[in-house]
Amino acid sequence: MPLVSFPLLDPSPEEGRSLLRRELLEPQYRSGDPVRAALDWIQRQLDQGLVAAQGAPALSTVVAMVLLVLLVAALALLLSRARRTARVRGSVGDVLGETPTSAAELRARAERLLEQGEPAEALVEAFRALAQRQVEQGRLAEDPGATAREVAVRVADAAPASTAGSDHPGRLAAAAELFDAVLYGGLPAGPEQVREVLSLDAELGGVRR
Repeated sequence: MPLVSFPLLDPSPEEGRSLLRRELLEPQYRSGDPVRAALDWIQRQLDQGLVAAQGAPALSTVVAMVLLVLLVAALALLLSRARRTARVRGSVGDVLGETPTSAAELRARAERLLEQGEPAEALVEAFRALAQRQVEQGRLAEDPGATAREVAVRVADAAPASTAGSDHPGRLAAAAELFDAVLYGGLPAGPEQVREVLSLDAELGGVRR
């Protein structure tokens, strides 16, 4: 008996992305929670796949369902990362915001987020605290459009002479790259990475720990 092809259950990666993009353009996704709407769409595809698989050969059904599960897992991962990135962006903005928050408040927020098990958000706040403290101490110009790398270079150039030999330029560059990766790339951060940025802030800003 020939195998039965189920187009809905066996899309290529590109077809899967195209299907998701077209679905998310529907009016119902323009309001409310887009992540919830996308998950509802995935559930509908699962339901349709189960109906289509009824009466099909066992091998065809198993292969089709495995492919569908892989597609759903990939979409769920992308949606999870997108939601986390959107939350980080919405809560903290760029390195130096249009209406700066004090360095002390940013650092306290970073420490609180770290304790709450949110290292990605904590790292972004910690780097912003470092930059804002340098502004408050007159070593860094208040420039809301400055990138993380620009901030790292300027802070390294203006670092106090007493901190020479501490490899602050290299550590600042690494912190800036991580800031960009978390804020704009949706990558995770670990507690130790957050503590490193907080340590840099303390060393460069004379913060008592």
